[in-house]
Amino acid sequence: MIPFNKPYLTGKETKYIEEAVASGKISGNGIFTQKCQKFFEDKYGFKKVLLTTSCTDALEMCAILANIEKDDEIIIPSYTFVSTALAFVRQGAKIIFADSYNDNPNIDADKIESLITPKTKAIVVVHYAGVACDMEKIMAIANKYNLIVIEDAAQAIDSFYIFSDGTKKALGSIGHMGAFSFHETKNIISGEGGMLTINDEKYIDRAEIIWEKGTNRSQFFRGEINKYGWVDTGSSFLPSEIISAFLWAQLENLEEIQKKRLEIWNVYHENLKDNPGFSLPTIPHYATNNAHMFYLIFNSIEDRTLLIEKLKKNDVLAVFHYLSLHKSEFYNNQHDGRILENSDNFEDCLLRLPLFHSLSEQDQEKIIRLIND
Repeated sequence: MIPFNKPYLTGKETKYIEEAVASGKISGNGIFTQKCQKFFEDKYGFKKVLLTTSCTDALEMCAILANIEKDDEIIIPSYTFVSTALAFVRQGAKIIFADSYNDNPNIDADKIESLITPKTKAIVVVHYAGVACDMEKIMAIANKYNLIVIEDAAQAIDSFYIFSDGTKKALGSIGHMGAFSFHETKNIISGEGGMLTINDEKYIDRAEIIWEKGTNRSQFFRGEINKYGWVDTGSSFLPSEIISAFLWAQLENLEEIQKKRLEIWNVYHENLKDNPGFSLPTIPHYATNNAHMFYLIFNSIEDRTLLIEKLKKNDVLAVFHYLSLHKSEFYNNQHDGRILENSDNFEDCLLRLPLFHSLSEQDQEKIIRLIND
């Protein structure tokens, strides 16, 4: 069976885990945590990075930092993972779902402004498949209405937005805050894990407190105060050193991992681009491609189902993705009734192909041949 995903190990994960254990500091915010955080700050220009136990945790920290309260309205795309919405629902917010573009699953920036009301507090964008939303347009809308922008960059490590003046910024560094995932299905992994990025300095001090269970413990360990105590809300969001040590081994190989994934993505694109049975991923002119995912978009759910079954019979696992959140059992009675046509279309018609570091040329050729047949 060719799986949909296979976690990639560099070979140094267990070595660094052993080093973390031998150091006697495995509870979190130790040497490996700090090395990883500094790596991201230096390479991508994030003002502050805090590793978390998951992207969900990072999003929950965003919701707390943004002071989201009961009846605040948060605009998010319907075509996303439940964590994007759940982090804000837990704070009592009302979710206002936005539709995707018709040619890619990202939030349609041209449909955001009509959803804004006096109760709107934040816009949460999701960079689907690591491809940038139109951040220049979205930030202009947010500035106009004094809204907070949070980037759900779970899939977007090492991907960038190209501004109209030619400057390029890493995804997760443009909004006020961002959240990343290092789940085993992502480009860079730690099994489970995540990262909060903060780009507005006013959130930095409080983020550390929320990260450390509502205490000023980080300041204490830096010698800035002589004792620490409970000063705010928070939770145990920071990961253990074992997770950070695993992640460090991955970060050392970031460029090689990305190069290999992009090679696989390009082979798919080159060999499937002329097939009239589906359309391929769209990369807007303002976005780069981090090769997180390769997907096909069919004309109908029936066509997609036929291919899934054919691939499965030939020992290839290809999978669909999100169900529109506005129609979910949990939230559909709170949705305002708008039909989100494009989100629903991706729910029915999008199919993800196997894409992982160790996918062999022979296996990829088999997948392509089965599809084109």
